[in-house]
Amino acid sequence: MSQIRAVKIEVINTGTELLLGNTLNTHGAWFGRELFKLGLRISRQTTVPDGDAIRDSLQETLSRADAVIVTGGLGPTSDDLTREITAEVLGLELITDEAALRSLGEFFALRGKPMVDANLKQALCPVGADILPNPNGTAPGIYVPPRLNGRSNCAVFLLPGPPRELYPMYHAEVVPRLRALAGVENLHEALVLKFTGIGESDFHQGIDARLAEVPDLEYGYCAHIGEVDLRLIGDAAALEAGRKIALERFGNYLISDDESSMEETVVRLLKERGMTFATAESCTGGLIASRITNVPGASEVFTHGFVTYANEAKTGLLGVSPSDIEIHGAVSEVVARAMAEGALQKSGTGIAVSVTGIAGPGGGSEEKPVGTAWIAVAMRGGPTEAFRVFHPRNRKDFKLAVSQAALEAVRRRLKEV
Repeated sequence: MSQIRAVKIEVINTGTELLLGNTLNTHGAWFGRELFKLGLRISRQTTVPDGDAIRDSLQETLSRADAVIVTGGLGPTSDDLTREITAEVLGLELITDEAALRSLGEFFALRGKPMVDANLKQALCPVGADILPNPNGTAPGIYVPPRLNGRSNCAVFLLPGPPRELYPMYHAEVVPRLRALAGVENLHEALVLKFTGIGESDFHQGIDARLAEVPDLEYGYCAHIGEVDLRLIGDAAALEAGRKIALERFGNYLISDDESSMEETVVRLLKERGMTFATAESCTGGLIASRITNVPGASEVFTHGFVTYANEAKTGLLGVSPSDIEIHGAVSEVVARAMAEGALQKSGTGIAVSVTGIAGPGGGSEEKPVGTAWIAVAMRGGPTEAFRVFHPRNRKDFKLAVSQAALEAVRRRLKEV
């Protein structure tokens, strides 16, 4: 990473609605991921309300950052003041950009709507700055290069707030300029490998020392419930060396090396094998089916999702024996197997998974404490496999952990086909 000049990047998100909680601020995580792909980092991120707070935050940021990305406040209303405040802070005159004005007119003409006077302010631009085209909305972005006004050597990017406008503008207009600011034509690349069934400490003991020996390789870990991501940054040779080290030791635990999620990986494997899939869920309440159907194209492989929370649903929909539930309990290997096999039979799919467990906080026993779950995978033409997991967490995290373990069991079974 020594080729890349250290660029201190800060982000200022503007909008009173973000602080009131009316609108979820997703920009922070998104910018972090996108800049990470360039081998860059956000050194600080701030959220401020509309109005004068933007001025204070911008003045502070200009004194320490190499680049600042400001989102929001470029609209036509009276509280959209980002461009005006930026020009004031930098001591630059605002003038109407004729190209931006024409683009605004074309935007409204294409939609058969008149452009009101309030929209004219969106064509204003500080003298010497660049207008960043916005084909997805009325608010063009603005780029103020470093040292334009002699007051600051910080580059300033003003971007619209709505993601549908901001994200395309970032890729088309901001990325090339950030690459230039970083001082190289080709920044190092980033690679994320997703693993499950192992923890950060396993990586520390298993491969940390070897990864540290790879020249110009930066690495780190990010742990989630049921998953650990290994982040690698470097040139192509360094990434391949790091990837080889990780897979030699933990290849059996790999979910993906292209940032695909567990559910995306399962859907891909199902498509590759020409198989269909069904779920039978009790304690997860349909979360596994929800995760699968979040993946585009899941309709090609996913046919049935049985949510059999009550014992009567297990017996009525899946054909689980009432006597098995009475003798072994709903949370048992016998019932998990019967649920998976019932889902397979009722749906006519090639593979089915079932889960039954105790989410808590009540309902546990010494034999089956809260956090216990049984998972079974049934496959047409093959044996049904079942196993017990234990995740003593809050209900939400328990459901996520169990769904992850269930999908991992499906993934491993599909890899054997």
